Amino acid sequence: MKQTFLAAALALSFANSAYAAGEAKNIIFFLGDGMGPSTVTASRIFKYGEDGSLNMDKLERTARIKTYSNDAQTTDSAPSMAAYMTGVKMNNEVISMSPETVATPPGKDANGNLGINNCAATGNGASVATILELAKAKGKAIGSITTTELTHATPAATFSHICNRNAQYAIAAQLVPGGAGYNSALLDGVDVLMGGGRNHFLPYDASSSTGKLGRADGRNLLTELGAKGYTVSANKADMIAAPTNKKFIGLYSSKSHLEYELDRTATPPVGEGATQPSLAEMTTKAMDILSQNANGYFLMVEGGRIDHALHGTNAKRALIDTIAFDDAIKAALDKAKLTDPTLANTLIVVTADHDHTLAFNGYGKRGNPILDINRDYKTGQATKDADGNTYTTLVFGNGPNRPDLRTNLDSATVLADNYLQETGVRLASETHGGGDVKLFATGAGAKSFKGTLDNTKVFGLLKSAFGF
Repeated sequence: MKQTFLAAALALSFANSAYAAGEAKNIIFFLGDGMGPSTVTASRIFKYGEDGSLNMDKLERTARIKTYSNDAQTTDSAPSMAAYMTGVKMNNEVISMSPETVATPPGKDANGNLGINNCAATGNGASVATILELAKAKGKAIGSITTTELTHATPAATFSHICNRNAQYAIAAQLVPGGAGYNSALLDGVDVLMGGGRNHFLPYDASSSTGKLGRADGRNLLTELGAKGYTVSANKADMIAAPTNKKFIGLYSSKSHLEYELDRTATPPVGEGATQPSLAEMTTKAMDILSQNANGYFLMVEGGRIDHALHGTNAKRALIDTIAFDDAIKAALDKAKLTDPTLANTLIVVTADHDHTLAFNGYGKRGNPILDINRDYKTGQATKDADGNTYTTLVFGNGPNRPDLRTNLDSATVLADNYLQETGVRLASETHGGGDVKLFATGAGAKSFKGTLDNTKVFGLLKSAFGF
């Protein structure tokens, strides 16, 4: 009887181990850049109310993530995203390199633009493998999409290795199979790429609207990628029409990031926003292409402009971009469940790379608009500071908008699109915060994501889910 019981226990243990490792055919990794806990909460209230739920809130597994970098209590995006992708702690500004790598300043090209390769110095660290490279080696398709420039820190950490995140022209060169500077660990290349910053891929053209922006080496990386079998897209219409049986690169902004969601959907849209797809549309198109691979895929999806709005202390744009990011999560869940109803083969992970200094003020009344002035939960009247002035519920710990002398704020002012929340410490730009961030997960292997984890440990859980 004891032997029978022991055999059954061992069999159950083995089954649980098998469930925990090597069960995910596909992984979709969502990264809300700068999406700290206060941003998540404020976005939930903004869209759904205090008792509502974001789509990410509905994922059944949760954890909290420590985000410090190798040399700083408060990380920047480069080492924090790289920690998720490689399992290695590295210094601020370093992308997917070994811990001792020094973030030497990037060089300047002939036009004075930052971005030439700054990693040629012998002994300045070594590349460390990313989960995309490992997935590619196992025959899976891989993709990296973002609302920032494609060569920005977060997407770059998935496919490149560089000593300084600002060397964006060198980062772009790492994407072209067979070209000078190519990251050969990507084998035949990243299968799906989307974002902004087309100038990093095109030669300098003095007559263009991009001015000095452009490659001083004269290379047209988009032509080179086209010659390697990529469909090259510049707008939403091209993306929709693109075949799903070819590699794809879509760069939807000529010289910068994609527009904020508030501006992309404005009437009329701001800048190039009228031609840009939403993050949800980019996500489902990427899934259509990557799912053609019978071995499965790894897709990274970044809501990158959350971070930029927070740096600018513009909470409204930050919250609306967080909602757009959350909508992309729902779009991915809905699409995955069409062919994988229980997500038995698909793992979806949602997290952030770091926090910001966004904070809640006062004892606001339930139902009070989260971007409005604070109103007392007992009386419903505007609450006031010690000098008798009203204040907003959302503020920042630091940033540029600290008045020398506070005055009364009214709803019309603080609810405007371009209102900048007040800050405690005056700095030129609001900084990241060093607090833990949230992680949500569902699907194949999701039960391993629990407790308080270092960001480097997430990499191991992703590998385990794939069975690597």
